[in-house]
Parts: sequence; C-alpha cells; structure tokens
Amino acid sequence: MEITKPHAVMLASPGMGHVIPVIELGKRLAGSHGFRITIFVLEADAASAQSQFLSSPGSDASLIDIIGLPSPDISGLVDSSTFIAVKILFMMRETVSTLRSKIAAMQPKPTALIVDLLGLDAIPIGKEFNMLTYAFIPSSARFLAVSMYFPTLDKDVEEEHIVNKKPLAIPGCEPVRFEDTLESYLDPTDQIYQELVPLSSLPPTADGIIVNSWDDMESKTLKSLQDPNLLGKIARVPVYPIGPLCRPADPSSANHPVLDWLNEQQDESVLYISFGSGGSLSSKQLTEFAWGLELSQQRFVWVVRPPVDGSASSEYLSVQRGDCTPDYLPEEFVSRTQERGLVVPSWAPQAEILAHKAVGGFLTHCGWNSILESVVSGVPMIAWPLFGDQKMNATLLNEELGIAVRSKELPWEGVIPRSEVEVLVRRIMVEEEGCEMRKKVKKLRYTAEKSGHGSLSKVAEECEFLLDQGTASGA
Repeated sequence: MEITKPHAVMLASPGMGHVIPVIELGKRLAGSHGFRITIFVLEADAASAQSQFLSSPGSDASLIDIIGLPSPDISGLVDSSTFIAVKILFMMRETVSTLRSKIAAMQPKPTALIVDLLGLDAIPIGKEFNMLTYAFIPSSARFLAVSMYFPTLDKDVEEEHIVNKKPLAIPGCEPVRFEDTLESYLDPTDQIYQELVPLSSLPPTADGIIVNSWDDMESKTLKSLQDPNLLGKIARVPVYPIGPLCRPADPSSANHPVLDWLNEQQDESVLYISFGSGGSLSSKQLTEFAWGLELSQQRFVWVVRPPVDGSASSEYLSVQRGDCTPDYLPEEFVSRTQERGLVVPSWAPQAEILAHKAVGGFLTHCGWNSILESVVSGVPMIAWPLFGDQKMNATLLNEELGIAVRSKELPWEGVIPRSEVEVLVRRIMVEEEGCEMRKKVKKLRYTAEKSGHGSLSKVAEECEFLLDQGTASGA
C-alpha cells in the first residue's frame, strides 16, 4: 500500500523576514518529517532581495514546491503614506480568495494550512477544507505575547502606558517600556491601530501557534504563553517554539568577493554592518555613522543603502539598487578606509558573512531573522533598532540576554553622533565587554543547535494523526 505523506500548504507574507523563516520551516517539515510542502509567496520585482533569494540555490527548492501568486493591486485601498505593515496586510487579505481557489483545486486536499503573521485572515480556509491550521509567528515570542495581550487591556491600563508612558506589566513576562511599544498601539484613532490590533486576536482561532524561538532564548515569555494561568489563557491553543529558523550558510557562496576579502582578515576582527533589507538611515545619520565608523579604526564590512529622509521602513518592499560607488557617503570615505573596510552597496550574503571566522561583531537593526543568524553563528551584536518589534528585540538582546550593546540615544528620536558610534564599535570589537558577550552568545548558539525539534515533532504527529483518520474513514 502506498504511504501517503502529510501535505502542508504554507502562505508567506512579502519580505525577507517572512519568506526566509517560512521556507526554512517548510524545509524542516519536508526533510525531517517527510511532509510534502507547497509554499505560496507573493511575487516581487525580479531585482528585489526576495526574488534573488528565491532563485538562488540556497533556497533548496528540491525539498519544497514554491508557487508565486500575483501581488494584488491595493492602490485603491491604501495611499502611498500608509504604514508598510498595513500595506502588506491589505495585500495578504486580497490574496485569500486566490489561495482558496488554489487549495480547492488540490486533490487530495492538504492536511494542514500554515499562515504567517500578516496572512492570518486565511485561517478560515483551513476550517473550510477540514485542514489543521497553524499561525506561524516568524518573530519573537515576546512579540507574540505583547500583540495578543494588548487588545485585552482595559482603557485605563492602556492610557497609563500610552499617555502616561508607564511600563506595561504582562503576566509572567518582563514589562514593556513605553519606548519599546509597537507603533501600531500608539493611537487608537490611527489606521495602523485599527487594522493591526484586531489581527492579534486571530492566532488563538488556529489549532496551534508556531513561534520562531526556543526556551533558552526566551524562557520566561514562552513559559507564560504555555501556562494556562498566565498568557496561556489568552493564547488558548498550544504554542510550539520551533526556532531558530534562519537561512543556513551556503557553501556554494564561498567565492563571493566579500568572503574572499574576509579570508584575508584575522579571526573575529571584522564588524559586519547591515540595517536589513528594508531599513534606511537619514542623510545626516548616515554621515555621522560613517565618521564614527572611521574614527573607531576597526575593520568592517558595511552593506550600505541610499539614505531616506522619512520613515525608516519606507524601503521595505523596494528594489535593491546596486550603486558601484555610493556618492552619499562622506567625501573620500571609501578611499580613506579601504585598507581596513569594505563597502558593499545594497546586498551581501549575510548568513555566509556572519558564519565566517573573521567576523567578530554585527551591527544590526534587530530584525528577528538577523538576530537568529547572528546567534547561530555565535556573533555578539550592536543593537540599532529602527521600527516595529526591533525595539523590543534590542531590549531582549541587551538587558535580558546580555549579548548586545546599544546606544543610550534612541535611533528613532534623533541622530546618534559619531562619538557614540565610535564608542559602540570599540565596545563590541576590542573591549572586555565584547569578549564576555562573545562567550555568552556562543553558549546560546549551543542551545540553538539542540532546540526546536521536539515541538515540531508534535506538530508533525498531529498532522499525521489527522491524515490517518482521513485515510481510515475513506475521506
């Protein structure tokens, strides 16, 4: 008798922070648990980082079937100034009917539907076709905890936090400082609040919640989410920490020019700098940052993007530009630093760089995907959050885990001066503080290598049980 594999359909929101973990989850279900995997992604411009990633050998398409869906036109629903997360949410909502028709045409019907954070409106499709449904949170457990707890607050507590700027107490978790609060919770009259806060009530409507973290990374928060007397009574369904899911270094990228340059450097002597595929600095901050980096006298690889004087997230879905000699840096910066630094316009193979033995620090925007890549490579960080959950992530790294330094100045409130940049770089690269953080993050890397498999096995067993039931009943 032919053995039927569980078939999971997955829906990924646009952007590297969503696409990478969804694909890695699919690969793990296929490779370790024998699933058949179909992943639907919204098509992006061919020159975008997302398209380049999906077309590269490192995406390992042999284990999974990746299907592009046309990106819907939402110009009549939102304007150009709308917050990026709201734009993506509208795109994902407009895609639900297309996803439904794709699943309806599948024979036999898939066993499970896994949708990521901004695609949660697709959860009812799973119920329609008698599939198990899972909400996949590619971000931290802390983000999940805050986003689900916030809509349950009474108005007095919400006002204390938002208006009076008092820390927000969350059952079983560290309090959330006002300055770390997600932008979507700041103004109940704003479209961001009205669209994103109700989204937080959807994960408990699934059969389970999968989160891209693990016990040693976020033990306190995960315990609360799994405790029916704490946040578990809000989650209501099992929470599965299956992280870290991040793109592994690809050996076939070993001949990249950046890696060739790193091969010539001493171990742990280079600071890698990247503000993510969608983060941007203002013109003034970019100039101050470049001067501070030069003053630090440290070796570096800097993935630099053109400055944007406006929202730090405004380039999130844009095409990556590949200027050969960035003219927005201080005059002669590249020539003055060429003996110890490398400027890379727009994009570089991040996982491979972080895994290189020459890299001893990572200045990051604190996107969760970048954090996980740094941890699994044993690299301490300089936290430079720009927007969204990056602010909470930075606090986790700096105050709870002790594997990152950060500025006392808040990047979104003003310009961090060159003197502060110089100090931050030297703290992580040459001072004893950086050495201690390097030891801590390497211990955390060890726990990451051993985590996640048990929780994911439980998800796989649920799917296999449903498949067996359907086979036995002749469904």
